[in-house]
Amino acid sequence: MGTPGARTRSLPPAVAALRRFPNPRLTGIGAGLFAAVTMFVLACLDRLLFDSSEIVYGLLFLPVSALTALWVRPADLVTAPISVPIAFAVGVIPVSGGTGGLGGQTMAVVTALAVHAGWLYGGTLVAGLIATVRKVRHMRAKRRHPVPAVQPVRAAQSAQTAARTGQSVAGAARRPQRP
Repeated sequence: MGTPGARTRSLPPAVAALRRFPNPRLTGIGAGLFAAVTMFVLACLDRLLFDSSEIVYGLLFLPVSALTALWVRPADLVTAPISVPIAFAVGVIPVSGGTGGLGGQTMAVVTALAVHAGWLYGGTLVAGLIATVRKVRHMRAKRRHPVPAVQPVRAAQSAQTAARTGQSVAGAARRPQRP
C-alpha cells in the first residue's frame, strides 16, 4: 500500500516480460566473442539441420546482432557494429560448403560473404542503430544526472588548510596542495 497521493504505474505485459530477460553487460571483446561463438554454433546447427540454408543463417544473424548491441557495456558501444560483421564471417565458414583444401574453402567463404552481403549489412545496421540509440540515451541520462563535481572536496581541503595556516579560505584555495 502506498501513500494516498502516490500513483502506481503499471507496465504493459510485453515490457514486464522483457525486463525479466537477462541483462548482461559485456565488454567489447566479450561482445565480439559472444557474437562469433554464437554465429559459429548456429552455422554448425544450420548445416546439420537445414543443409546450410542461407535464409536460416541470415535470419539467425539478425537477433544475434541485436543481442550483441543490447548486451555490450555503454563504454564499449562502438564495438558492437564492428564485431558483428566479423562474427558473420566466422559463422559463414561452416555454411559456405567449400571443398578442395584451403584455397577452395577460402574461395567459398569469400563467395558466401559476397552473396550474403544483404544479411551482413542488415545485421550491421541493426547493431548500429541499437548502439546509436543506446549511446544517445546514455548521453541524455548523463546530462540530466551529472556526476557530482570535485569542488566540495577541494573547498573542504581549502578550509582545512586555511584553519591550519591562519589564512583566509580564498588564499588557501589559490595555494597548491603539497602531500
